[in-house]
Amino acid sequence: MILQTRMIEKVWGCDRLPAPFSAPDGQRIGEVWFDPPTTLDGLLVKYIFTSEKLSVQCHPSDEQTLAMGLGKQGKEECWLVVDAEPGAALGIGFNKELDRKAIRAAAADGSIEGLLTWHEVKAGDFFYIPANTVHAIGPGCAILEIQQNSDVTYRLYDYGRPRELHLDEGVKAASGEPYDLAANSTFVGRESDVNLVDGPVFRLDQLAGGPDAAISARYRGPLLVIPREASVVVDGETVSPGQCALAEEIDAVEFCETGTCLIAQPMPG
Repeated sequence: MILQTRMIEKVWGCDRLPAPFSAPDGQRIGEVWFDPPTTLDGLLVKYIFTSEKLSVQCHPSDEQTLAMGLGKQGKEECWLVVDAEPGAALGIGFNKELDRKAIRAAAADGSIEGLLTWHEVKAGDFFYIPANTVHAIGPGCAILEIQQNSDVTYRLYDYGRPRELHLDEGVKAASGEPYDLAANSTFVGRESDVNLVDGPVFRLDQLAGGPDAAISARYRGPLLVIPREASVVVDGETVSPGQCALAEEIDAVEFCETGTCLIAQPMPG
């Protein structure tokens, strides 16, 4: 089943999008969402397109939202850069350890942006963003994001824009540590099989061609299918790059042997 696509306008979005997307005339598209199916609503897939800086923010963990009585509303996410302008960068974690008092002060006076570690990016760069990681996306980025399906975001700094900040909640949730780049990032070539995420809350693999026996054995039950190069067929429906589909099982997917595709599903339990 091909998931419904929603284009969402943002002031920081773009009026020119990388292929295969195109923005409607007069609209600045910041995000393209694929509505999660009710049978697999633990994950949300979307594309993000930026022409301006996005807010400095963080997300709580499941443990934190459970303690607040919100249920499992934490957000672990990952980013695959699909296009980037020269100099485009992502801010992830701090360049030194900060305690809560220092994080609050930096958020209040705006210096928090400069305390982030900024990584210049190119197409193929991949980053896993654990819950509690303070992060920001710079201009000139096109990103494919796979995340827990939660809308709990704590905005720490927003460059003076007239939007609500969440300093109390954000400082409490934020990790003041540097980002572990070696453990959480890699480069994803177009023609490689690679396991990108293996827990704690979801798994994500890139396949060049069809899955081997080990991947087929791991992916039991419903999964999301996200073509990158060439189309795939899910239960008789052709799914093209720029789309996302639900497959009830991996055997229901006809992969293109010369194509590249992402597959994802929540971890059991």
